[in-house]
Amino acid sequence: MALPSVALVTAVVVAIGLVATCLLCLTAEQVWLTIDTFDRRFASTAPYLAVAAVVFLLKWLTHDERLDLSYAIGWKMTDSIYAVEGTFVAVLQDFVPSSLYGFFSGIYMFGFSYLLFTAAVLTFVLPSQRSFKELLVAYLLNYSLGAVCYTLFVAYGPRNWIPSRVDGVLYDLYPQTQEVTAAVSAKTNVFPSLHTSLSVVVLLFAWRTHGTYPRWSSIATFVASSVVLSTMVLGIHWLLDVVAGVVLGVGSVVAASRIVDRVEGGDPPTASDDRPVTIRSETDD
Repeated sequence: MALPSVALVTAVVVAIGLVATCLLCLTAEQVWLTIDTFDRRFASTAPYLAVAAVVFLLKWLTHDERLDLSYAIGWKMTDSIYAVEGTFVAVLQDFVPSSLYGFFSGIYMFGFSYLLFTAAVLTFVLPSQRSFKELLVAYLLNYSLGAVCYTLFVAYGPRNWIPSRVDGVLYDLYPQTQEVTAAVSAKTNVFPSLHTSLSVVVLLFAWRTHGTYPRWSSIATFVASSVVLSTMVLGIHWLLDVVAGVVLGVGSVVAASRIVDRVEGGDPPTASDDRPVTIRSETDD
């Protein structure tokens, strides 16, 4: 019963955050323009949405098979990770006040989903659909390459590998979340950190649209940074997982731009493509 209840709470929290951010970042003119041109926008991005739906469905349907294959052929690399960075995560946990554990738990569970959905909505509202298409492709590259890495590399997080030094903070505070994470991931889905890579993707797109959404770029910077830090504070990921996640995030954004450019043809969008469109009346000269 934990899965439906936690999923519902997550949906409600993310929806509240999304609405609040839209109220802060969007004008009424932008909202009405998006509604008026929704059919055109949806038609333009439908192929990308369809591919995303297929990829996510296949990832979900093949979860158990990929996990079995990973245990059979994957490189068991936890010892190697631990040999490189040692007890960095344990030291970080000792440094962070326990009073902040609740904050980082909420950021990990809710802030991450909030980032992904809010970024998608705000880029969809932009006059040019190029950024939205690139964002979708970047998401797909992260999940696809992440699935490949999780199959090839078998690694346990610090809370599982050195439990005497690293606490599993999230599951200690909110044990019901274990059912949720187990439904979409596994204990060996560690290298790289997709929470990190996808947060980096959102952050890069937020900085790209700073001229249009200055408040969003500030919000995204704080939330994305907190999500990345939370992965280690909660004992879920190693520092090397986070570093690999940053590389994957940056690389996927660069690759997404080239892929969309090849599919769509033409030059990449300029900064002016992401500026709000002003609706002129017939009396305007």
